[in-house]
Amino acid sequence: MHDCDDEDRAFRAGDPDGAGQCSAPDECVASQAELDRAIGSAAETLDLAPADRGARSVVGVAAMRPGAAAMRMLRLEFDGPVATLTLNRPQRLNALDRELLAELLDVCRRLDDDHGVRVVVVAGAGRAFSAGFDLDEFVPREEEELPPRAVVERGRRAIEALDRLRPITIAAIHGHCVGGGLVLAAACDMRIASEDAVFSIPEVDLGIPLALGGIPRLVRELGPALTKELVLTCRAFGPEEARAAGFLNRVVPPDRLRAEAAELAGVLAAKPAILLEQTKCHVDATTEELASTAHGGTDATALAAALADPDARATAARYLATRGRE
Repeated sequence: MHDCDDEDRAFRAGDPDGAGQCSAPDECVASQAELDRAIGSAAETLDLAPADRGARSVVGVAAMRPGAAAMRMLRLEFDGPVATLTLNRPQRLNALDRELLAELLDVCRRLDDDHGVRVVVVAGAGRAFSAGFDLDEFVPREEEELPPRAVVERGRRAIEALDRLRPITIAAIHGHCVGGGLVLAAACDMRIASEDAVFSIPEVDLGIPLALGGIPRLVRELGPALTKELVLTCRAFGPEEARAAGFLNRVVPPDRLRAEAAELAGVLAAKPAILLEQTKCHVDATTEELASTAHGGTDATALAAALADPDARATAARYLATRGRE
């Protein structure tokens, strides 16, 4: 990892139940109804209601360089000095669960050690970039080998690893980019979104805080006033507003997203590696001074307090009721 001081990150909300796998992943986007079902499932989970979740599908094996381990929840492909890392749980709108986070942490370590890679494009398979943290992780399990707080800590370390990655990272965002998915995108160095992208941070409506460094990250990218508005109102916002606020580098037609990300990656990959790394480190050190993420460990405590708070739980229940879920 590069040497910029930084210690934190975040993720969180939306958990897609019942979102079918897209047959044309490059052309379709999750509907608002799908997202409402996803968030409803997540809030139901926070209430620890029993649910028949069913078996989780294996969504593929990563295309790796020789000698690298296969992955189930991520797909990694190489084109010379450019790697493409795809969140690969399309049937769950790429929600971030313990397995995906473990794979993300591991693949970041391996990409850091591969000095043939100068740029990494981060994308989502299927209908969305990411619906955020998979809140099935908060459902008690009969044989709990990893408690929820440990999953939260794993997420913090995984997003931090992405942020500190030596190569330049570019998030290619389409469809819904929600909560923890938005924070994951914020951990990337640059962001390109399609015109049909939809952003939201629904944590407060779900009765939980935006955890693991999400607040300082958004303050860096959006400023304090807009961060407070978006986090506290939970309103959705579009790519043009995100670009005007400085969160996005550019907005492109949906059918141009991959090509634009690849073009930018190619331009960057042609630059001297030492200057890419030095510039990234310098900018990151400066933003860390502006809004430090060094206290991310306390976010897990805040999350635990919210989960035990009756008012926060009532807020989640009201949010569910407005979407026809009791």
